[in-house]
Amino acid sequence: MGNEAKISLRIYPNAPKNEVMGFTGSLLRVKIAAPPVKGKANRELLSFLSRLLKVAPETIAITRGHTSRNKTISVTGFQQEELLKQILNG
Repeated sequence: MGNEAKISLRIYPNAPKNEVMGFTGSLLRVKIAAPPVKGKANRELLSFLSRLLKVAPETIAITRGHTSRNKTISVTGFQQEELLKQILNG
């Protein structure tokens, strides 16, 4: 289980629903249906990704950009290609 994949995201909070919008350059664009207040959008992002990837929330972490719309997340137990395929095919 020592595998870890990282991905760069651009988050759009306060969206009507959680949604993966695809890539712009190297950034995966993700709409999140939570406000960027007191970590709500971050918690919703991690919850959304754990449901999308069908993994435990503890396996996903924000490694950069806790207070920014641009974030880097890491997911334990995935290879990079596998992670991208799973996110895009939801």
